Amino acid sequence: MKWSITIAVITFVLAAIFSVASNGILNGAPWSLGLLVVLFIVLIGILFDMIGIAATAADETPFHSMAARKIFGAKYSIRIIRNADRFSNFCNDVIGDISGIISGTATALVIIQLIQSADIARHSPFEYGINIGLTSLIAAITVGGKAFGKTFAITYSKDIIFQVGKVLQFLEENLHLTIMKENKKKKAKQKFKKRK
Repeated sequence: MKWSITIAVITFVLAAIFSVASNGILNGAPWSLGLLVVLFIVLIGILFDMIGIAATAADETPFHSMAARKIFGAKYSIRIIRNADRFSNFCNDVIGDISGIISGTATALVIIQLIQSADIARHSPFEYGINIGLTSLIAAITVGGKAFGKTFAITYSKDIIFQVGKVLQFLEENLHLTIMKENKKKKAKQKFKKRK
């Protein structure tokens, strides 16, 4: 219940930030720049979806020897895998879903800007064609990208999580931002299972 409320609040805040930022960029901008913004938002969704899948697919065993040798990012990679349920929930559901919603809204604004700049008559067949074509294109890129991302994430889960682990360690050591705390309860349970 605590995690559900926390993630709901985080989603609300992030959705507001994404929405304000995208609307701020799109308002008054040409439709071509707006389309690039939409594609960027879609790519963020695909990237985080891929990271979330990699977290659930990765095995922490290879990282133990790396952590013992003090390799940068290994300890944080283990932390990600041990918190895979929450980490993937944040990446797939929070960032992924927000990106989907915001990209849909942004696509609608781009279509309006494109129709206005091209001086296309309202409710004309050409307007409907642009509307359907652009919406379908963004949907196809999103779904196709996520399908590719899932396959890539499962195949290269270790490498992806290791790179994310490096980023988390850098953020914590240099900017003092703790994104994810170590789950000591899970660690204790795993040690207990090994003793059995």
